[in-house]
Amino acid sequence: MFTDFKPVLKILLRFMLIYVVLVFAYQLYLNQYSKAGLDPFSVWVAKQALFMQDLLQYPSHLVPGQPEQETSWFYVSGKYVSRMVEGCNAVSVMVLFAAFIMAFYQGAKTFVFAGLGLVFLHLINVLRIAGLNILLVEWPAYSKIGHDYLFPAVIYGSVVILWLIWIKLFALKTDADENI
Repeated sequence: MFTDFKPVLKILLRFMLIYVVLVFAYQLYLNQYSKAGLDPFSVWVAKQALFMQDLLQYPSHLVPGQPEQETSWFYVSGKYVSRMVEGCNAVSVMVLFAAFIMAFYQGAKTFVFAGLGLVFLHLINVLRIAGLNILLVEWPAYSKIGHDYLFPAVIYGSVVILWLIWIKLFALKTDADENI
């Protein structure tokens, strides 16, 4: 009865297993920094956003919050405009991306595509954070639409585009397609 669905069920099971393992591993990482301030990866991402903002002529620095707050504040062009929290580092989005790519495993190229995709998503996320901070300095009236809709669409849209590229160009490609 389920023989027709066996390939789909294998992909779905592989996705769920990889996703759960990656989320569990990330949660173990976060637990090490509970009530100790912003985790090191999030700080690293924030510092890269600061570099980008400085490059774009928006002098910036990061001001750590209280350790129990697990946040840091972006001070951009002479004012506090936003705060960096763990969720801003896009790891949860990257975990979702990687689990999907690995679910459609295609040998070594799976790891190459996943690695390059993660680097791309990281760069997009750094630009997203810097862009949001600049928006908050220049056009604060658009902060809600920028934070809640525009900039999430950038990161999630990037994931969807990468997924479509993976499926179209790699995962569903047959040997006959490669010989043409």
